[in-house]
Amino acid sequence: MALTGANGCGKSTLFAALLGELGLDRGDIEGLANMRLAAMAQEVEGSDVAALDYVIGGDAVIAGIRDELQRAEIDEDFEKMAVLHQAMDAESGYDIERKAQRMLLGLGFTEQDATRSLSSFSGGWRVRLGLARTLMTPSDLLLLDEPTNHLDLDTTVWLQQWLAAYPGTLLLISHDRDFIDATCQQVLHVEHKTITAYRGNYSAFEKQRGERLAQQQASYEKQQRRIAEIDSFVRRFRAKATKAKQAQSRLKELSRMQSIAPAHVDSPFSFEFAPPERASDPILTLDNAALGYDKSSILSQVSISLRPGSRLGLLGRNGAGKSTLLKSLIGELPLLAGERAEGAHCRIGYFDQHQLEALDLGASARVHLQRLRPNAREQEILDFLGGFGFRGDAATDPIAPFSGGEKTRLALAMVVWLRPNLLVMDEPTNHLDMEMRYALTLALQGFEGALVLVTHDRHLLRNTVDELLLVDHGAVTSYGDDVQAYERWVLDRDNSIPAPAQATGSKQSHSSNRRQGRQTAARQREALRPLKRQIQQTEQAMTAAQAALAELDTQLTDSSLYETARKQELDQLLKDQGRLRQETASLDDTWLNLQQELESLEAALGEA
Repeated sequence: MALTGANGCGKSTLFAALLGELGLDRGDIEGLANMRLAAMAQEVEGSDVAALDYVIGGDAVIAGIRDELQRAEIDEDFEKMAVLHQAMDAESGYDIERKAQRMLLGLGFTEQDATRSLSSFSGGWRVRLGLARTLMTPSDLLLLDEPTNHLDLDTTVWLQQWLAAYPGTLLLISHDRDFIDATCQQVLHVEHKTITAYRGNYSAFEKQRGERLAQQQASYEKQQRRIAEIDSFVRRFRAKATKAKQAQSRLKELSRMQSIAPAHVDSPFSFEFAPPERASDPILTLDNAALGYDKSSILSQVSISLRPGSRLGLLGRNGAGKSTLLKSLIGELPLLAGERAEGAHCRIGYFDQHQLEALDLGASARVHLQRLRPNAREQEILDFLGGFGFRGDAATDPIAPFSGGEKTRLALAMVVWLRPNLLVMDEPTNHLDMEMRYALTLALQGFEGALVLVTHDRHLLRNTVDELLLVDHGAVTSYGDDVQAYERWVLDRDNSIPAPAQATGSKQSHSSNRRQGRQTAARQREALRPLKRQIQQTEQAMTAAQAALAELDTQLTDSSLYETARKQELDQLLKDQGRLRQETASLDDTWLNLQQELESLEAALGEA
């Protein structure tokens, strides 16, 4: 089960009550008496304990036997050692070190990390160790509070596979919709101090909640405006979409957003990036660059050109060099070789989690923005902060009491406030709830500058970037497939399955029989004609269906339709609307499939 809801609604409070850390005002919790609970700690204190021993400590029984065995060996108490070895065998404890090692490797640690002390790890990595210890704890009920916050995409995929095999009951707090979809079959949504249960995963929850909210007339017009905004973006993107698989995948995701818009109509967050004042073309380039630290190269021969409208997502396991690339792009890390060139009007907006530590806890959110643009009017600042959920005292009081999610929202607001034409973002969704992630997705879709994004939130990645780059084995290469294919590769990687083929490949040499080659090429060109005709006809049908749907949407804004006397007419219009939406979705799928077929034929023609 996934426990969802806005930050501050009481999800962690419920966990504390289940764990007995918080007393109840009234009522009882039943059924926990004989149940083994395991819960993830949000903070892990530093100590001299080795990482491997800390993780093994999750299984208290086996860890206790190990400790006693060590003492008995020191004391040379052979009789006690014999008893303890029997106990270890009964608990299947001889395999515990191997299991703990595999757990550490799965969560992104190296073999050398196993002997390091807890104090030698940063806070985020200690939280990972806390997660590993929790997963090692034998349990009937597993409580996980934001387990993916400090994980990268590769580790997130590994964790969801581990949880899929977990035999007990999982209760999960998460704002990662793909992670919930992969691990949960029920959503418990906390809203207005009440928990409402929805069957199915998060995608099913959005649909059910959207249908419920759609029945509330007061919300209807706002829903239609939001759906129209997404419709407009889908049309704009379709007009300029390349034939790359990632572009096709993103187009399909954008179309799906039309159906989930009603579930987010009551979101408290709404903001957008103002159009950049000026932007050169290209905005920034790296040419044959070597990137690294202290003359030690991590990435070599890196060439990237960022233009207005470029939207790049970075893939790669932890430690492969994604953060190194981001810091080199923004100029924080000097190149070891090659050239970095900024355009005349380059204005970079950079976000990473370390910026939260640099916030002034004694200043208000309003003051933070005022420092960035001293000439801005106070009302303009307050209106802007309102879109990020900072209203009233939340905008004008010191930020010291802010939660991690509120600090992340403020740091994002500061980036947006600077009106950048190049956005470089490293895990921007940590600590953000679903509604804020949804608002961020919409804002990034409308951003007119260049975007470089690292995130473990696959929904955000699919909906905001057009091209994927793989950072792996010291190189940055174009990744020719989509995010779903990358997930499969991550899971298969331990079986030595090679990385997917790159987006670009060399043409095969011409056949010695040139005449046969020309004939083959002519047949392939002929094969393209009916396919292109089908695509053109499908696009015409799409345009007609969208126009009819827009006309229906306009009719449905007539408030008199919702009077009892016109109920039959309203029912018919709603049926027509549903039919047209299904028709539009079907045409979208047809168009995507035809485009993929055309791409394959064109590739074959190029090789010929």
